[in-house]
Amino acid sequence: MGTGQPRGIKAARKLRNHRRKQRWASKPYKKKHLGTALKANPFEGASHAKGIVVEKIGIEAKQPNSAIRKCCRVQLIKNGKKIAAFVPNDGCLNYIEENDEVLVSGFGRAGHSVGDIPGVRFKVVKVAGVSLKALFLEKKDKPRS
Repeated sequence: MGTGQPRGIKAARKLRNHRRKQRWASKPYKKKHLGTALKANPFEGASHAKGIVVEKIGIEAKQPNSAIRKCCRVQLIKNGKKIAAFVPNDGCLNYIEENDEVLVSGFGRAGHSVGDIPGVRFKVVKVAGVSLKALFLEKKDKPRS
């Protein structure tokens, strides 16, 4: 019986065009080739981005946890988009003031929020060019601005 696809010497164009059309039914292929994922990403495909702290905020954790996660609103320099970024480690929010320049990276789940912090997809890595971890471990001081 037939296999449901054209065969023979002159079938190559038909097979190629059919395969090209069918590829768009695959979600990963569509996501990669449409380019809308890059447009929606505030970092525009980069791994890190610099921004200015607009305000410091506390975001309530999702159920069943009960906590206020320390975050900050950051306006990215490259495109002006505002994002919420998590500030890791105990008391590190004290090292961040409004209008500070911070370096922000992803939070580890490729565009998804992590754990019990709703809607926060990024974390603060550096403040005023100094690593947040170095400030936390008191290895360095924050430069005077």
